[in-house]
Amino acid sequence: VLKAAEEVAEQGINVEVVDPRTLVPLDKELIFDSVKKTGKLMLVNDAYKTGGFIGEIAAIVTESEAFDYLDHPIVRLASEDVPVPYARVLEQAVLPDVEKIKAAIIKMANKGN
Repeated sequence: VLKAAEEVAEQGINVEVVDPRTLVPLDKELIFDSVKKTGKLMLVNDAYKTGGFIGEIAAIVTESEAFDYLDHPIVRLASEDVPVPYARVLEQAVLPDVEKIKAAIIKMANKGN
């Protein structure tokens, strides 16, 4: 995520990366403050999208006052909902990587303009 943020910064897209470090306890205020500041929320995780913790974070934001600050739908970028393949090239195809993260950031940034 940090590498993707650095690379899109070269294109004039500023990204605030927030890493709450722990899920329990979750620093909700850190996330809410970022949403209020940026108006956007992209959640990235290499676990499955379905049933993953990023869905819980999305729900927490949706149920908070920070939701009113969003000017773009929440984006969840996670592993594809398939068994992780053994072959390295196939494993890379289902996991989020720098290129997928950059593409999602650029798409989100362009819809905001």
